[in-house]
Amino acid sequence: MFKTRITEMFGIEYPIIQGGLMWLARAELAAAVAEAGGIGFMTALTHDSPEKLRMEIHKVRDLTDKPFGINLTFLPSLRPPDFPAYVQVCIDEGVKFIETAGRNPQEFLPALNAAGVKVIHKCTSIRHAIKAQTIGCAAVSIDGFECAGHPGEDDITSLILIPLAVDNIDIPVVASGGFGDGRGLAAALALGADGMNMGTRFVATAECPVHDAVKRALVNASERDTRLLMRTLRNTARFLANQNTEKVLEIEARGNATIHEIKQYLSGLEGKEMIDTGDLNRGVFSAGQVIGMIRDVPTVQQLFDRIVGDASRIMSRRLPAMAGYAPAA
Repeated sequence: MFKTRITEMFGIEYPIIQGGLMWLARAELAAAVAEAGGIGFMTALTHDSPEKLRMEIHKVRDLTDKPFGINLTFLPSLRPPDFPAYVQVCIDEGVKFIETAGRNPQEFLPALNAAGVKVIHKCTSIRHAIKAQTIGCAAVSIDGFECAGHPGEDDITSLILIPLAVDNIDIPVVASGGFGDGRGLAAALALGADGMNMGTRFVATAECPVHDAVKRALVNASERDTRLLMRTLRNTARFLANQNTEKVLEIEARGNATIHEIKQYLSGLEGKEMIDTGDLNRGVFSAGQVIGMIRDVPTVQQLFDRIVGDASRIMSRRLPAMAGYAPAA
């Protein structure tokens, strides 16, 4: 039932992907996802040097012998990382899967393809998905407007983007943005996707290295408790609502806001303090609208069991019965 081009590409049991999560997508979470039958992507830029990323790669291999990947996000930065060095560590360490996001990864593809690395690129528009296929990416993760992080500037939801991506490209499509349960997995597959990516939902799991206060905040939040910042700068990003998000919105509402006026409220290091201390008003925390569907903090295995069980029942019983076929025994 769950054999797709994504399960075959990654060599996994279920078409469920844990996407990159800054500061959080480390060896323990990726290994737990791998052991549960999916694939986790550790975030390269969580580590302030390529050598520290190398150590994390060694760590995840001590925890699991199953597939994992590395996320590399190419976004504008006041202090750009040494991306070529991070890419080279992945190649040197024999990493087989890289998830890219942000800027077009074309400059790195020759080296990655030569090393046998498959690149899955996150896109927020159909034109970018087509471009990703053209330059040689192995798959795309299509991010709907509901997603955490950067949803792009077109404001198109997953329900529209996923089938359009399937219609316009030939490489595998992963549904991302707004997914967090078995209904989402069944829906993603019904829309033609080859798999489902979850980010925010994996934050509220036992293995995710974030303070319990943050996990409780996700459980208690509604679908209305995120905010879109940097819209006026055309670098929109979605965060969990807190004092800092409201301050940034206030500054942007005045008009002509600059990144220098708001950067203190968006500091990544301040956000890391929130993750470590549980102070929900330190920095900002990336979260998608799926927070409205999060009601507990299971282990990764428990979450997989629930998602797979619910999706299986929907696909084998509910949908066939609605179409006039006898449900599976």
